Amino acid sequence: MKTRYFIYVAFNGSRYHGWQVQPNSTSVQKILNDALSHVLREKICTTGAGRTDAGVNAFAFCAHFDCSVPDLSLRENTIFRLNRILPADIAVLSIKRTASDAHARYSAISRTYRYYISRKKDPFSEQFRWYVYGNLDICEMNKAAKILLSHTDFTSFSRLHSGNKTNICKIMSASWKIENDQLIFTIVADRFLRNMVRAIVGTMVNVGRGKITAGQFEEIIIAKDRARAGMTAPARGLFLAGIEYPEELFQVE
Repeated sequence: MKTRYFIYVAFNGSRYHGWQVQPNSTSVQKILNDALSHVLREKICTTGAGRTDAGVNAFAFCAHFDCSVPDLSLRENTIFRLNRILPADIAVLSIKRTASDAHARYSAISRTYRYYISRKKDPFSEQFRWYVYGNLDICEMNKAAKILLSHTDFTSFSRLHSGNKTNICKIMSASWKIENDQLIFTIVADRFLRNMVRAIVGTMVNVGRGKITAGQFEEIIIAKDRARAGMTAPARGLFLAGIEYPEELFQVE
């Protein structure tokens, strides 16, 4: 009988074609599967909490896997051994034993993303920020962010032909803040569509530049037409910041 675990990892997505295993492409999932299989000495196949686009980063991504080791917490060096063989741009943060029916994707209560915009050109942060030239009106951008909470259909911010069964999402919170020379957008929802956060950010930048109003931003949502929305913001500025799960998933004997 095998035991199920959640594994939390952080990664710099710049050289990966997203999380999910894909033919002829380097993915975070493939590298993590190989490392787990090597350390645990059995074939391990992880299931991720979702798929990230190429170039997107994660402070805390979650996946689950099953293995024959009944309690990995008794192996104090497991995380150390995994991190030793993983490349520098992927790090295992923790491994937690879970209920046998826990699912990294379907058991999630919410997901949090952050997008970083630099207001000052900086060659040392360019890899993880979108440098936007000129002033942005953060008050107007926050008006647009608040409007997101009143809607559930985000077809206008979904990647075309992505195969989504539904474009309905429940956004719990969304806001911009200024921190030193950067703008940070934080959004929490039960689920996200492909390219959704980046499309929202790209459209909100148009609000910040005065190209469209907050009212017109809402009209774009209502139109359910991706062609009406703004550009897709670069992947490098987007980070999966966290995923929440019910506590009872981890209350196992």
